[in-house]
Amino acid sequence: MISVFLIIISSVFFVGIISKVKAKIAARKMPSIIQPFYDIIRLFKKGAVYSSTTSFIFKIAPLVYFSTVLMATLFMPIGSQNSILSFDGDFLFFAYLLALGKFLMIIAAMDTGSGFEGMGANREALYSILIEPAFFILIGSLALFTDITSFQSLFVNLQDSTNISYFIGIFYIYVFVNIAMVENSRMPIDDPKTHLELTMIHEVMVLDYSGFDLGLINIASWLKFSIYGALISNFLINQSFVWYWQIIEFIGIQITFAVLVGILESFTARNKMGKNPQWIIILSAISIVIFLTGLIITQKIILN
Repeated sequence: MISVFLIIISSVFFVGIISKVKAKIAARKMPSIIQPFYDIIRLFKKGAVYSSTTSFIFKIAPLVYFSTVLMATLFMPIGSQNSILSFDGDFLFFAYLLALGKFLMIIAAMDTGSGFEGMGANREALYSILIEPAFFILIGSLALFTDITSFQSLFVNLQDSTNISYFIGIFYIYVFVNIAMVENSRMPIDDPKTHLELTMIHEVMVLDYSGFDLGLINIASWLKFSIYGALISNFLINQSFVWYWQIIEFIGIQITFAVLVGILESFTARNKMGKNPQWIIILSAISIVIFLTGLIITQKIILN
């Protein structure tokens, strides 16, 4: 229960820290860290407007999207703090929970009958398909070290005592940071601040949403960032520390992750649309290298 509470609390401040870092780098007046929270409250106070073109799919998609992301947090441990739900192969269920929510958002965008939203949905689906192998290969690589396929036991039993495993850890963190950027439609894949429909991806998908529905979508995006931050922190948290030091480590890693995202978005140019698939495939290629290195470490492949 503590892990879910920490993920939810950190998600409230995550986007605010990103905005603050970007404002500081751009020498602009910095907003409050909890300004996004106030924006959500404002959205919740507004009513939703639905086009006559849309069906019930458009109306239920934000709730399903939010529910699947919230349920995914139940599988996330933090250090030695157990997750609420755990079973062998739960990372598969975790991945497809997130995929279910995204699928509903994609068909909801197409449900509007808008060419622009359909174009954004097409791009979102393509990038999700391309980034999925990187996630599964990475988790499979970690499973090689532990012979365990559940998040909880995997991170608790993960051994990183060799120099080569430290090397793997660096690339693991690099790939997961970029997976988080792709899954949340951030730079260099997408620019959340753009208003040009031809180049928008996630933002153009939710153009027709307003009020409570848009608030749920935004909260789900915050939670996804915090979930990926938890995946990264579980690799770095020292399991031998007492529980309160692990919580402090988690908070520090989440803040560092948010600051890193703010810096990356400030100094990274957006990719050309045609370059995005190649860039995402490179992440999968790096994951394959990590996987093969894991096979060598566990002596499942012996080099003469």
